[in-house]
Amino acid sequence: MTYLWATRGRSWGFRLLRTGGLDDPLPTYEAAFAAAADDVEVWQVTAAGGALRFPDPLGRRDRSGRVIPHDFVLLGGDAAGITSVEEGRRRLWPQVERVFAAAYDSPAPPTPRP
Repeated sequence: MTYLWATRGRSWGFRLLRTGGLDDPLPTYEAAFAAAADDVEVWQVTAAGGALRFPDPLGRRDRSGRVIPHDFVLLGGDAAGITSVEEGRRRLWPQVERVFAAAYDSPAPPTPRP
């Protein structure tokens, strides 16, 4: 599955932790979430494939007390078959859960991966 993933940790700010292999993933991310504003949960089909946002499944918060969101942009056909936030969470969360658990309390974000 090819996707972008953006989130934040307890003490580090919002970062793209997966780039989907794109040299410059930020424009793709911004276009995918342009219509989502600050919605807590999002599932929408986009030009790139699909935009998915859900709050941290374990309720983790940053040091300011804000619930941590997980934003994904699924690229191309990887969005096929997803029809809801819940379906997207079931498919994506297991792929990043351990990475986030290891990074959440770190003082700095992990290095982005393709």
